[in-house]
Amino acid sequence: MRNPLNNIAMTRYKNLSGDSGVTAYAVTRNSIIVEFRDGPAYLYTHCIPGMRKVQAMKQLAAKGRGLATYINKFVRKRYTAKLR
Repeated sequence: MRNPLNNIAMTRYKNLSGDSGVTAYAVTRNSIIVEFRDGPAYLYTHCIPGMRKVQAMKQLAAKGRGLATYINKFVRKRYTAKLR
């Protein structure tokens, strides 16, 4: 099976709090991919979990703080696809 992340440039998450479970992310106009420390990467889109949540996740990713907390609190398992 082809790895869908092979051609995607991931940005290292700044992790300003020092204890985030997020390691990297990639954004497109309608989505964000988030890679976690324990290995999995998930795709979140405007369809699932929705535009507002994806936009908030993009802002938190760029700031480097609060992304994992936001996902745990407001998104949980509402992702479009598990990429690995």
